[in-house]
Amino acid sequence: MPTSVSLGQNYPNPFNPSTVIRYELPVATDVRLEVFNIQGQRLATLVDGRQQAGNHSITFRASDLSSGVYLYRLSAAGTVLTGKMTYIK
Repeated sequence: MPTSVSLGQNYPNPFNPSTVIRYELPVATDVRLEVFNIQGQRLATLVDGRQQAGNHSITFRASDLSSGVYLYRLSAAGTVLTGKMTYIK
């Protein structure tokens, strides 16, 4: 079991048109995983709810977005972690 909340680098990165985001939870908790553009506008909420402890992954599909750099943010168990990903059409 994980010992802390962690957020992995998306894979592949850069990606086209989809990528996988992995994260770990040490305890069952409410989780929110969101994607933002570089201006800080939220584009998608990938996870919003309670999840069990353990390893998790989610696929993000960006085929309707423009090429560029995007941020993804995980909020869980009082921790907020952010990663950066690049979409190339």
